[in-house]
Amino acid sequence: MTGLVLKNVYKTYGEAEVIHGVDLDIQQGEFIVFVGPSGCGKSTLLRMIAGLETITAGDLFIDDQRVNDTPPSRRGIAMVFQSYALYPHMTVYDNMAFGLKIAKIPKPEIDQRVREAADILQLTPYLSRLPKAMSGGQRQRVAIGRAIVRDPKVFLFDEPLSNLDAALRVATRIEIAKLKEALPDSTMIYVTHDQVEAMTLADRIVVLSAGRIEQVGTPNELYQKPANLFVAQFIGSPAMNIMPGEIVKTGKTTTVAAGRASGVTVPVPSIPDMKGQSVQLGFRPEDLAISDENKALISGEITLVESLGEVTNLYVDVEKCPEPVVAKIAGILPLRRGERVNLNADASKMHIFDQQGHSLLYK
Repeated sequence: MTGLVLKNVYKTYGEAEVIHGVDLDIQQGEFIVFVGPSGCGKSTLLRMIAGLETITAGDLFIDDQRVNDTPPSRRGIAMVFQSYALYPHMTVYDNMAFGLKIAKIPKPEIDQRVREAADILQLTPYLSRLPKAMSGGQRQRVAIGRAIVRDPKVFLFDEPLSNLDAALRVATRIEIAKLKEALPDSTMIYVTHDQVEAMTLADRIVVLSAGRIEQVGTPNELYQKPANLFVAQFIGSPAMNIMPGEIVKTGKTTTVAAGRASGVTVPVPSIPDMKGQSVQLGFRPEDLAISDENKALISGEITLVESLGEVTNLYVDVEKCPEPVVAKIAGILPLRRGERVNLNADASKMHIFDQQGHSLLYK
């Protein structure tokens, strides 16, 4: 069983600590996505797994073997970079076969591996082409094929779609999803800053911030039950709205005074007795709806209308909210900037965070 375990892993450059005690257990066959803002440490963590960066402290295990001091070539890992890193003077076939030739694999086995990988990635018609005669998406598939032929224990993807345009990103993302289906026992770790890639590809997502893991879970868990304010606002687009509030009653349900309403009842019984304490109320743009004034949670002036066809995003200036509240409403709306609008939210989908940003509903 090819599992991968990080135990209390740290990385420092001089006096600067960039990875702070990461613990993570990855099972064989999982597709894990590291996601987070630029500079959060996700690529550094991937390069530590690959052996391209040393581990300052802690342990890395692959297949129950500690590999901190094992050279990259002996870790059973194949890495796909965002820059493709193909040899421009070699054909697709030779690019995919090169690493196997260096490893002195017999020619018949090399040919079999290359053609099997080409078949999986639909590259067979292009085996005699040079990289310059191929699209960016095709070249990225060649880079993936070069990894497949090595039959690695773990695949590592470092933002492989970032150099592609929007249409090619979608097409290549589909190819990577198909690859996972074709290699169900292969463990894959994928780094991206794009939450759409993370949500559509991952079995589990690892959300990183400033070198620390904020939360690990399935895409639905992170969306529906964020453990803290960072995850709540990072996962989902547009980001979750946040409004200041105060707990006015606890019990089988919790009531929060926020916005124009005297109390918003949140039907979750796990809140401790925090009556009178200030909290932050979170609600996603897609959980807002246009409301009558007397039922509205919030009311304000529209500062921007984004009409996207299938949905309309309304940006609304609301008293006591430092940022505009965003409402994601289905369809095309006959609303304009400067008009006032009343909005209400689905209380069953609201989130409550303490002043430190920790969820009071989900741990």
